[in-house]
Amino acid sequence: MSTSDPVIRMKLIDTIQQLGVGHHFEKEILEILENLTQVLPDDNLNTVALCFRLQRHNGLHASPEVFRKFINANGEFKMSSSDDIETLLSLYEASYLGANGEDILTHTKEFTTRQLERLVYELSPKLRTKVLLSLGLPRHLRMTRLEARRYIEEYGNEDHHNPIVLELAKLDYNNVQSLLRRELTEVTRWWKDLVQMSNLSFVRDRHRECFLWTVGLLPEKKYSSGRIELAKIIAILLIIDDIYDIYGSYEDLLLFTKAIRRLDLSEMEQLPEYMKICYMALYNTTSEICNKVLKEHGLSVQPFLLQTWIDMVEAYMVEVEWVKSGTIPTFEDYIRNGITTSGTCMALVHLFFLISEGITQENVRHLLDPYPKFFSLAGTILRLWDDLGTSKEEQERGNVASSIQLLMREKNITSEEEGRKQILELINRLWKDLNAELVTTNALFLPMIRVALNISRTSQVVYQHNEDSYLTSVENQVQNLFFKSIDI
Repeated sequence: MSTSDPVIRMKLIDTIQQLGVGHHFEKEILEILENLTQVLPDDNLNTVALCFRLQRHNGLHASPEVFRKFINANGEFKMSSSDDIETLLSLYEASYLGANGEDILTHTKEFTTRQLERLVYELSPKLRTKVLLSLGLPRHLRMTRLEARRYIEEYGNEDHHNPIVLELAKLDYNNVQSLLRRELTEVTRWWKDLVQMSNLSFVRDRHRECFLWTVGLLPEKKYSSGRIELAKIIAILLIIDDIYDIYGSYEDLLLFTKAIRRLDLSEMEQLPEYMKICYMALYNTTSEICNKVLKEHGLSVQPFLLQTWIDMVEAYMVEVEWVKSGTIPTFEDYIRNGITTSGTCMALVHLFFLISEGITQENVRHLLDPYPKFFSLAGTILRLWDDLGTSKEEQERGNVASSIQLLMREKNITSEEEGRKQILELINRLWKDLNAELVTTNALFLPMIRVALNISRTSQVVYQHNEDSYLTSVENQVQNLFFKSIDI
């Protein structure tokens, strides 16, 4: 970055990260952001808000007190004009990186939301579109690859865009997309072999959805092998989920749960045929990951991976017992169990071993015994978004009541719309806790916290939709991410 102007540098960082090419400049970006507050003018609210957002987004400490000087005695922001849209937007986006207890950022979010909603329909069409997008889905909550694709088009239409940066973004996007297509081809081949061997009529063809999840969690090019392995794990998880939800008899599920507790091929003999191939796929995929970690890091991780699967099937059995006995769980019990059945902890543990560098016994102990708070935060957000997106389909299948119905029952809420609204408010509070983890947890685990954030982002992308089925939404995202390239 040739310019020495800190404001220009900061805006360039924001641009290249939104375009999805920040991974090429990670070291340079971190060096600039670490020293930014010493050289940046602190009398411009727009600039201060952008600096705060970039520092927090990149895992650096940034105090919300920097906004205090801009608030007058009436609690209003001192702005050159209350209609200063760019400053309002910058403040609004920064507020979404606030943590619980940071009242100044809560106030900032309320103030900027109110002002932007008041002004939005007085704006030019281009600016109105930008504001409506942010009000609907703030930058901090957007899925990285989808946002890169969207912003490349928007950036190209800006009057003062940098043509070199734009060309880099387009080339990089298409290059990574080509890699993702090859990865998807490998996952598809593996999936077809599995389905052909298993001959399971109930298996839904969801391997593309599985791969969409892995790209949401691991958007960086360097994590290619991690995406492929995780897609296989998620696909197996979805088959097992359907076995417990739909297909398996109670007696068969007891046998399968017992077999998973040991994860030994000798246990397969007692399983019915429709469970054997799934069990074998789980055994083989887990063994591949264990061998990979043993070769690269000299650690035996089978006990940690196996425990995630034991936790999963035992949590599934809890739901089976609820349905069988007609038990209606409390909202708290449902969420506690649902964090596990969401697959979040399972995915994070597997990814810790697949993508982390410098894995040691001490690091493993710090991260996995017990699981850190950000595991359960991301898991709760995923469970709640899953319920918001699929509760009607799940209820039609006779599954246990979702978080929406349970919350309505406990709080005597008669309107489902109000129940959904309160679930969204809970998700907002959970995001604040997750933001706190981003800047307070050991820097060694920052890659894993980023994955937890990406789980939460991808949950919203997958499950927040207007169609009758979330699968329609998933297929639209698959087409955009993997098959529609960008014209250079």
